[in-house]
Amino acid sequence: MLFGLVAEAPSSISLPNSDPSPAESLPPAPEPSNSPSPSPIVLPSVELTPQGQLVNPPETIKAVYLTSWSGGSQSRIDYVIDLAQTTGLNAVVIDIKDFSGEVAYETDVSEVKKYEAERLKIRNIEALIKRLHEANIYVIARVTVFQDPILARARPDLAVQSIAQEGIWADHKGLGWVDPASEEVWNYTVAIAQDAASRGFDEINFDYVRFPSDGNLRDMRFPVWDEQTLQRAVIREFFSYLREQLDDVVISVDLFGLTTSSNDDLGIGQVIEDALEYFDYVYPMVYPSHYAIGYHGFRKPAEYPYEVVHSSMASAQTRLDALKLANPGREFAKLRPWLQDFDLGAVYDFLMVQSQVQATKDALGEKYIGFLLWAPTNWYTAEALNPFVFDAAAYQNRPRTAP
Repeated sequence: MLFGLVAEAPSSISLPNSDPSPAESLPPAPEPSNSPSPSPIVLPSVELTPQGQLVNPPETIKAVYLTSWSGGSQSRIDYVIDLAQTTGLNAVVIDIKDFSGEVAYETDVSEVKKYEAERLKIRNIEALIKRLHEANIYVIARVTVFQDPILARARPDLAVQSIAQEGIWADHKGLGWVDPASEEVWNYTVAIAQDAASRGFDEINFDYVRFPSDGNLRDMRFPVWDEQTLQRAVIREFFSYLREQLDDVVISVDLFGLTTSSNDDLGIGQVIEDALEYFDYVYPMVYPSHYAIGYHGFRKPAEYPYEVVHSSMASAQTRLDALKLANPGREFAKLRPWLQDFDLGAVYDFLMVQSQVQATKDALGEKYIGFLLWAPTNWYTAEALNPFVFDAAAYQNRPRTAP
């Protein structure tokens, strides 16, 4: 692959982990010895004809996130359907491939079976989607991309390698990553996405579409990336590849919240303009707890959710408007944020969650098309999903650390 750009120095901005949910600590597996040469991952030559999508998908969504295990739990699906019947909820994001690299249902992707990546957390994916659609719920499949310990162990030739240990590199959670520049990894991702779309998922959402941001970053060696090409160029090329291969599928991508205001790629390859060019929706993860001390002068940004989300989304919309102005007639992605519905850095009661929803509406104005809530527990604040009148005075009077 030729990208034609030279690598830049890593960003000096301190980046927190993009996924606040607890993750299992999986030690990296040693590289197998005397193993046969692996067969390359080749994108199947198939005509993608997704069927069973929601007939009238909502333009403005109020979504919640579910793990794969929750997606396979009747009681948790009952809970989501009850939310849809009693609040404004009309969409759900379900992990089909999470941080572990495990694919949550039985697929038709040969490599998923070959690498033993299937773990049947959701027994009947079509029945699940059908039930959610019958409740008028828009269903989004979340796919974790380059953080993939299963693929890294099965294909160490595609894995980020440790220089010091002469084996598979691992991040601070002990999780392996695969090379973001590998077209074989891209094909593996696209094949899983195609399979999900053919089952009736309304949208495919990609996360961890970046280079690693934590762990011993100086210990990494990449089998494909030449370490001279800009990381941004690698990720942008992948964005383009997804759009080309999934032309008839609604696709979205999760980005670090700081991409809304940063002038570089954060040292991980993410630039919001690049994503806006190739996806239907871009979902900045503007969790206030994930912003560093001193952001906009706040000692504890988590205590200022309205201000953090408003600033982030207003900046993102300004950058999108500039793209449209510079490229008249071209289509670009629309913006929806991931919002925080969990305690980290502050107690997030209904007012704190509502403040983020209000900030999104105020920042985007007539371009507001909804939001997604993330809670590792998968239990959500109904008061943020219902229509509400924001109590700005109560929010301003909350006890908080002085800026």
